[in-house]
This record gives sequence, structure tokens and C-alpha cells, in this order.
Amino acid sequence: MEQKKLVVLGAGESGVGAAVLGLDKGFDVFVSDYGTISPEHKAELDREGIEWEEGGHTMDRILAADIIVKSPGIAKETPVMRAVAEKGIEVVSEIEFAGRYTTSKMICITGSNGKTTTTMLTHYILRQEGIDAGLAGNVGFSLARQVARDPKPVYVIELSSFQLDNMYSFRANIAVLLNITPDHLDRYEHSFDKYADAKLRILQNQTPDDAFIYWTGDPVIARKLPDARVGATLYPFNEHKAKGLAAFVNAKDELEVHTPGESFTIARNELSLKGLHNLYDSMAASLAAALAGVPAATICSALRTFAPVEHRLEPVRTLDGVAYINDSKATNVDSTFYALQAMTTPVVLILGGKDKGNDYSPIVPLVKEKVRAIVAMGLHNEKIVDVFSPVVPVVSTDNLADAIRECRAAAQPGDTVLLSPCCASFDLFTSYIDRGRRFKDAVMALS
Repeated sequence: MEQKKLVVLGAGESGVGAAVLGLDKGFDVFVSDYGTISPEHKAELDREGIEWEEGGHTMDRILAADIIVKSPGIAKETPVMRAVAEKGIEVVSEIEFAGRYTTSKMICITGSNGKTTTTMLTHYILRQEGIDAGLAGNVGFSLARQVARDPKPVYVIELSSFQLDNMYSFRANIAVLLNITPDHLDRYEHSFDKYADAKLRILQNQTPDDAFIYWTGDPVIARKLPDARVGATLYPFNEHKAKGLAAFVNAKDELEVHTPGESFTIARNELSLKGLHNLYDSMAASLAAALAGVPAATICSALRTFAPVEHRLEPVRTLDGVAYINDSKATNVDSTFYALQAMTTPVVLILGGKDKGNDYSPIVPLVKEKVRAIVAMGLHNEKIVDVFSPVVPVVSTDNLADAIRECRAAAQPGDTVLLSPCCASFDLFTSYIDRGRRFKDAVMALS
């Protein structure tokens, strides 16, 4: 019998993981990356005996595939994906592909903001209980790699809209939808509705035995949910107590959580994560962990001891009375809104990067209230200058060194310099991680 042909497009962590799983499941595997493959991933593919190419696509090989696993970063409008669509070849995400070869419990978390913190916190709670949980999706190792070589009984998975786009039979046993705010609209024909619909794909294939955890305060979820096909049992949460909520803050300022297996309270001021947006993340993670069988005592202990996620309101240092905070993961307007909301001192705000169709108007009132000056850091700062220069002083820079220098000039003792860019990082940096770490290095080098 002839081997089925698997083509993996994109040789990042998810692509190489899918290639390894495909090899283990008997596929004839070929990996093609239009860009450059990292030396580490090349070495791994070579060790596994998997054919690969970089710097372009051999279309004959790609169009001979029986199934294609596509990197979430590859848009459907690219020439290679248009050719694949014309040929009618099945295209799936790495998560979908991996899900076909495991029966493990899946805890899946999505949302425009907060999903990394919620994913990491949920995983941390499970690990504190001694549960051998895998961490996958946008964080950790690829799900496919773990299914192939290090299988776990449960996985906690952070899912972007791009990953959800190419998921079909995959089922989340516990699905978390934190919020839906404008992001990545350049990938959805500048249609917010199409982006929102992608997020709601996390509900597909769920049954009454499954759980759907969501924030009732999100207006888009409230508008979309009545028309969505929701097969799971609902566990809504919000800040203030209301009928039907599974998690809320009670009159004693305690986080109160209720599931069929566990009910408990913990004082809000005991939570390691501060701020309203982190309260919602803590609610969602608590519900997910309780539904996964973690007892209340472990959940409360973990909520007290969890360390904040890197690049998310991460303190860097205080120098000359000025605090520096790295919020590089704020790649959309809503994330920066929450960051500014949490600030208690005057702010010198670093904005800028690759604009994804941003509407900055929601943060203008907070900028008026809390921001002393804005330092724009990007190759195209015109939009930021136009929107904010009538509100506060704005300086335009096109590199990190100049941005840091302008921040020092603008900041006064007692201020906070906040990197919370509203934008993707790809004009000056390779990723939000690269941006955040280079910011931290530059700040630590100041004297």
C-alpha cells in the first residue's frame, strides 16, 4: 500500500512537531518553509530523516500531498495556499492533526487578550496538584510533538484564531473564551465578524459532558452566543455577582467559584495577579482547573503563588525613581487599555509596530488621564502621531535605542515607562518576545 503524503508548510515549533507525528504515523513527510528554518529545527529534521526545504516552495511536491498541515502564520491568500485550494487538498492545523491521534482531555483557551496568562495559570494549577499536564499551542511544545513522543493525559492549549481556522473534528473538553476585541483584522478581510466567528470555533463538536467557560461582560460574546451552536454546559463569569454566574466577586471582595465538584472563595487581595483583567484570567483558570478535578485547596494555593507571565505587565527595574514595565505582549488596543487601566502613576507610553488595522479611540480617554508622553517606536508611526498628538506630546522613533533615550528624557521621578505597543512586532523585531527581551536588556544596561 502506497504511503500517504503529508506536507508540512512552515518549519517552526508546530510544523516540526507535526512532521515528527506524521513520520511516527507512517506518512511520507515533506516540510517546506518559504523563509529560513532555524538551525535547531534543521538538525532535528535531519536526525528524523525528514526531507525539508527553505527559501521557497517546490509546488509539485506540495500539490502531490494527501494532507497539508499549515503553519498558523500562513494566510490563505498566499500563492501557495491558493494553489492548494484549487487542487482541493485537505488543509488542517497542527492542533487538528494532533487531535486525531490522541484521546487525552483538552483544556483549550482563546480570546483576544489574556489567553497566555490564563493558559499558563491553568497549567500551573494542574501541575501543583501533581497532574501530568502538557502545555501546548502558542506556548510550550507543539501538541503534535507531545502526542508523538511525550503523551500526557491532559493538555492545556492556548489557541489563536489562526489555529482555530483550520480545526474541524477537534474537540475541546473544556473551552475558555475570555473576550473578543478587534485584532488581526488584516487576516480576516478587515471584518470583525469573521474574526469573531473564528474565535467561536472553539465551541465546535462540544457535547453536554464538556464545559464552556466565558466572560459575560464581553459585548461581542453576548451578541454572538445566542446564534452559536453551543453543545456544552455553560460556566459564565464576571466581576460582580449575578444570577447564573459560576465565578464572581462577592460582597466581601472575595473571588467566589462554583462548579459541580468544588465551591470555594479566596480574598481578592490574596491573588498573585493584580488588576481587573488578571481577575478575569484567575476566574477562568480556577473554573477550568476545578472542572478538571483539582481540589479547592490546591487552586487557592496556586492563585497565591503563581508568578506573572513574561512580557505581560512585567516589572523590569526602577532607575532614577522611574519604573520600567515590559508589556510587549500587548499587541492590540484592548491589551494596552487593560495595561493603562492598571497604572497608578504618570506614564510614558511606548506605542508602535506593525499596525493590524487598529482603532486607537478606546484608549484615548485613558491616555488623557494617565499618560505624560508617548514615544512611537516603529517604521510607520504616522497613525499614532495623528491620533495622539492632539492629546499628549508624541515623539516618533524608528529604533529601540532612540525610544529608550526619549523615554528617559520625558519621564520624571515617580513615573512609569510602559512598553505596551498596541501593535505587532514584525517591523523592527522578530516577535513580541524578541521585542520584550531586547527592551529589558536595554533598560538593564542603562546607568
